[in-house]
Amino acid sequence: MYRDLSVLAVAPVLDEREKIGLVIDRVPPEIADEVLVVDDGSTDGSDQVAEERGATVIRLGATIGVGAALRAGFEYAVEKGFDIVVVMAGNNKDWPEEMEVLLAPIAEGRAGLVQGSRYLHRDPDYGAMPLYRRFATRLHPRMFSIVARQRMSDTTNGFRAISRSVLEDERLRLDQEWLDEYELEVYLLYKAIKLGHGVVEVPVKKTYPPKSVGQTKMKPVVGWWSILRPIVLLGLGIKR
Repeated sequence: MYRDLSVLAVAPVLDEREKIGLVIDRVPPEIADEVLVVDDGSTDGSDQVAEERGATVIRLGATIGVGAALRAGFEYAVEKGFDIVVVMAGNNKDWPEEMEVLLAPIAEGRAGLVQGSRYLHRDPDYGAMPLYRRFATRLHPRMFSIVARQRMSDTTNGFRAISRSVLEDERLRLDQEWLDEYELEVYLLYKAIKLGHGVVEVPVKKTYPPKSVGQTKMKPVVGWWSILRPIVLLGLGIKR
């Protein structure tokens, strides 16, 4: 537990057999009470590796999307009564060792959602982050900040902590089908701000591995539209 608060670490995964075990091993056991891996239809045995490393595994049975995987993780957290959920990448790009930085603002009552930002870190480690990703991950928060009316520096970073009070808010409506993929991450951040739960950013590292070992499952056009779409739909009032 962290300051008497129960913590669930959630990692969605899709075909990351060589990396998911490393993610689980890096989660501080003195802070996270449980590690939950949500398998989004892997065919390479990622789910088996996760179980062997001691994680709880939820299998979606088919590849639906990272949003659906996160939704399943959030539902599990609420059902089991966890106080805080920490989300991290299943491909070992985040630094679970920095989890405490995400938890502190919630434990201190300063926030309901804490967003990790690679661009606030004094000693960033981007690794082999492609140039187009550096451009896109800088552009997205500029657009998001205008729509949400709160300045953010890293809105595509999935490394974040969410309190149970946010997840239990019935106005959140995470069950919408259009949130099955990357849309959910942006939507959750936007709604947490608009619903007044308090959102703050903290510095964290995000390190991209060499391209040869796989950097992301996001498809260049479809994937980026998926994270841009919530800004457009929410900004125009088409979705709520």
